[in-house]
Amino acid sequence: MQQSITFPSGQVSYLFQSQFEELWNTYDKQHTIIVTNEHIAKLYGHLFKGLKMLVLPPMESSKDLTTIGSLAKQLVQMEATRQTLLVGVGGGVITDITGFLASVYMRGVSFGFVPTTLLGMVDAAIGGKNGVNLGMNKNMLGTITQPQFILFDTRFLNSLPDDEMSNGFAEIIKYACIFDAEMFDELSKHNISFYRDEDDSALNDLIAKCVAWKNKTVIEDEKEKGLRKLLNFGHTAAHAIENLYELPHGKAVGIGMVIAAMISVQVAGLDKDVTEKLKTLLGQYHLPVKIKISASKAIEILKMDKKRHDDLIDYIVLEKIGKAAIHTLPLTVIENALTVYESNNSAV
Repeated sequence: MQQSITFPSGQVSYLFQSQFEELWNTYDKQHTIIVTNEHIAKLYGHLFKGLKMLVLPPMESSKDLTTIGSLAKQLVQMEATRQTLLVGVGGGVITDITGFLASVYMRGVSFGFVPTTLLGMVDAAIGGKNGVNLGMNKNMLGTITQPQFILFDTRFLNSLPDDEMSNGFAEIIKYACIFDAEMFDELSKHNISFYRDEDDSALNDLIAKCVAWKNKTVIEDEKEKGLRKLLNFGHTAAHAIENLYELPHGKAVGIGMVIAAMISVQVAGLDKDVTEKLKTLLGQYHLPVKIKISASKAIEILKMDKKRHDDLIDYIVLEKIGKAAIHTLPLTVIENALTVYESNNSAV
């Protein structure tokens, strides 16, 4: 199933319920370079026969300017031109690196994504953001450039550990919290094994719903001047926690959503019962709601957050399940919430 969406910066083809091999019905192998990691290259080497490849270690630390420089040099050695198509096959680290590299190599070459993780399929590969980290500051450098296509081949999820499926469900739960109360209720009735083992169509529907919610938001605000900020629900604290404690992104987002819900009770009148419902749902999808943190260390990283201006920060709060809002809050509000969270979980 193919769907084309037009953004201010370009058109993207979404190839749902497709298979990797179908790319060659449209694109020329001779002008394509695959960007992937060692794990994917080993597991799915049969899919890449005859293709030029750039292969990276499977780790977040690859997502920096040193890697971009090294890959750019390899592209020169491979005689890549402006006619070259880069295809990122992997999770969020690979799609971020591919999009950033393609955006800056020769001032821009075409690229596409084949996300191989659930998190990549529902979030990381969608929306045109391509970023790399600068030290402890996540995605501090980046571009907003749309890929030519995103191909969804759920066969790649068959080799994904349950832990990685949990990471993806963190982002799905995020969409439910900020946009879709009906989806929240549906998720509450099921679990990972239902979507993974019992009902493929239900998982495909979830993926398509999440892509639609993100695209709707990005179309209206591609450059993140307003509405797109809603997609950061749970991410402000999560990015600091993720980098400090080397947590997987989804697990950090789960904790970040709990902290955001705590703040929402204080500043947006969110019913306290919603926080408990959110914790229950996160636990249902094997996502942590408690971790021992240092509030002071986290706030030091938050001070460099891109959404900060002076001593204020744009923070996403919930008014109720399915409805979020952007509040400009003093950093002290976030610091106090982190301190309370640290105190509540000091014995974890």
